[in-house]
Amino acid sequence: MESEQVTARPLPSNALHWARILRNYREPNHGRSIYEIGATLVPFLGFWALAWAAIHFGYWEVSPILWILTAGFLVRLFMIQHDCGHGAFFRRRRANDWIGRIIGVLTLTPYESWRRNHAQHHAGTGNLDRRGIGDITTLSVREFRALSRWGRILYRGYRHPLVMFGIGPAYVFLLRQRLPDDLIRSNGRVWISAMASNLASAVVVTVLIWFIGIGPFLLIYLPITLIAASIGVWLFYLQHQFEQTSWEHDGEWNLQVAALHGSSHYDLPRILRWFTASIGVHHVHHLCSRIPFYRLPHVLHDHPSLGGTNRLSLVQSLGCVRLALWDETQRRLVTFRDARS
Repeated sequence: MESEQVTARPLPSNALHWARILRNYREPNHGRSIYEIGATLVPFLGFWALAWAAIHFGYWEVSPILWILTAGFLVRLFMIQHDCGHGAFFRRRRANDWIGRIIGVLTLTPYESWRRNHAQHHAGTGNLDRRGIGDITTLSVREFRALSRWGRILYRGYRHPLVMFGIGPAYVFLLRQRLPDDLIRSNGRVWISAMASNLASAVVVTVLIWFIGIGPFLLIYLPITLIAASIGVWLFYLQHQFEQTSWEHDGEWNLQVAALHGSSHYDLPRILRWFTASIGVHHVHHLCSRIPFYRLPHVLHDHPSLGGTNRLSLVQSLGCVRLALWDETQRRLVTFRDARS
């Protein structure tokens, strides 16, 4: 990664101001948290059973609808696991950790290793000198031009929508998260936790195959998992991959500024906000990750000015797919075509 000597700039008062205000929204409501788990897990299991019934009794035409609905609840379960990883869903860490571990068996996301990676993502988001852990790989224009021809082909392939939102999510959730990476190997407890999560997932899969057969299982499990994985990567991509995002080198980087100006507000329709657990209010989440997702809408209600910050509509978000490189001169994300000119 490139580096250069820079002069540190003072923290803009508005970012620090918002970080202080948002601390008032951190307290979880245990009754609400338990309700959100039930309102997500019960429909997930119910629609999974309906998807099996549709195949078992020959109603194949309704299967795609049931796959999408079930995947939506699986995404929401992951968002609950995400809040547990931040210690935001319950007051006690043990409660957060055990709920996160249990949900991780369903989301195919070993909780301990994911929590450590995601914490590093929050600690270094928008920092050009701390890229590579828990984020979408993003090169600057100069870095891309310095690559070999083969290196450019590989990076273009990585950023292609079919890879980013199709092949990539399948690889991450079905394969990569099954095997410990260097971060997990450096911590025996995290490695053991990852293996225990894999074992628990394998037990669930084995039991389901025993009861319904491998054919019906694959026709239900794979579409739901792959749809949910692609939705999850799409959401994560848009949280920081938008034109006017913020990237800085170490000397100028500041955590609160990167959170406020380097994270988007993905303003989805109400039903999609519910299924995604308001994760689109990502600039607020990065400013204060201890806020439970069900309090994020209250923040926007109480402080409307935050609603217009880095706002992306569903239609606008489609244009972000073409953005692939950080232009340090223009200070914005650009397309490959822009970089050529």
